[in-house]
Amino acid sequence: MKVKALKGFKDILPDEVGSWQFIEATARDIFQRFGFSEIKVPILEKTSLFARSIGETTDIVEKEMYTFEDRNGALITMRPEGTASVLRAFIEHSLHTKKPVQKLFTIGPMFRHERPQMGRLRQFHQMSVEVLGADQPLLDAEVMAMAWSVLDTIGLPISLEINSLGCAACRPDFNNALVDFLEERKGGICEDCERRRHKNPLRVLDCKSENCQKLYKDSPSILDHLCQGCDDHFKVVEQGLTMLNIPYKVNSFMVRGLDYYTRTTFELITDALGAQSAVGAGGRYDGLVKQLGGPNLPGIGFAIGMERLVLLLQQHAEIQKKPKNDIFIAALGPAAQEKAFVITNALRKRGLTAAMDYADRSLKAQMKQADKLFSKYTLIIGDDELERGEGTLRNMVTKEQVGVPLGRGNMDLWSQELAEKLEI
Repeated sequence: MKVKALKGFKDILPDEVGSWQFIEATARDIFQRFGFSEIKVPILEKTSLFARSIGETTDIVEKEMYTFEDRNGALITMRPEGTASVLRAFIEHSLHTKKPVQKLFTIGPMFRHERPQMGRLRQFHQMSVEVLGADQPLLDAEVMAMAWSVLDTIGLPISLEINSLGCAACRPDFNNALVDFLEERKGGICEDCERRRHKNPLRVLDCKSENCQKLYKDSPSILDHLCQGCDDHFKVVEQGLTMLNIPYKVNSFMVRGLDYYTRTTFELITDALGAQSAVGAGGRYDGLVKQLGGPNLPGIGFAIGMERLVLLLQQHAEIQKKPKNDIFIAALGPAAQEKAFVITNALRKRGLTAAMDYADRSLKAQMKQADKLFSKYTLIIGDDELERGEGTLRNMVTKEQVGVPLGRGNMDLWSQELAEKLEI
């Protein structure tokens, strides 16, 4: 009997890994340019961490978390998102005492038991980014600009939508208006919304029911209920995005699916993945650090889903096909294979990505393999080349060919000279 992967859990096969590496390398480069440091956090956490941070009435906590008892009867959960774990580590290790403003990111798997669909799996991967200790609105704009930069550098078509969720001072006024609005429609909304309108009215606006979404089109806008401080903050955020030439749209009905957001929230949207249009999202969560037992520090962050980026890359083949292999050694015959074996490993020691074929196949077959590896160059070696002491170097992009001496003495020196000549 064949054993298959669990529903919603996907193998990442070798021909896909290159796209994942490309995305991660691009993100890490940009994060580091903005002054962020990587942190790695556990997959398993106490269930209470997520209930307290995400919110007990959210879909994630109520329906989607993988939660079970350990051998001691304690409830533990496989992390459904990254922010809570990063903040737990930030508090536990008192990172605020080492640097007043901490800029952190983590990349790894998350777990939610929801209906699998395009770009959304039960084990999925996220880049989670957090800034802790600063509440300036221009920082909000900079964080969004960094998220935009990652996707723009990869080359993906994305739009940005922003909103403000207000704060503890102005949200009660909005909640009251929303409660009155829902009371008038209580017979037509779904069971989840009926329950949530009493416990946490804001959560109903995140309902995925088409019927509920239609009913909520005329709901009150939180932007009409912001206090002066939140209104001023949001205006400076907009000014910051304009100064950085980041195009955006205000979406006053965007509330996000997590309870911890305050003030600025945002989503990075694409229309290339069907119904699941958000590839990244985030916002400000002032008060969450204190809520989790830490100091009263502000925070802002975002997460970008890796699976959805990979799907978008697959739809844009010109982005994927970046050279992955510096040089391929095509060897024809036993003697040439021995020479190629030495050359390939000498070039690897020099820092080049080098590959060869060990099956002694035809030149045509080996050139196809070089193409599949997106090799920049192919060095062809056969009996004639060995006799002449000169191989044929082919530029796989321009198709130009030149002769290059084959090293007979110090291979380290020869490989260095070849690497310098190729400028790779």
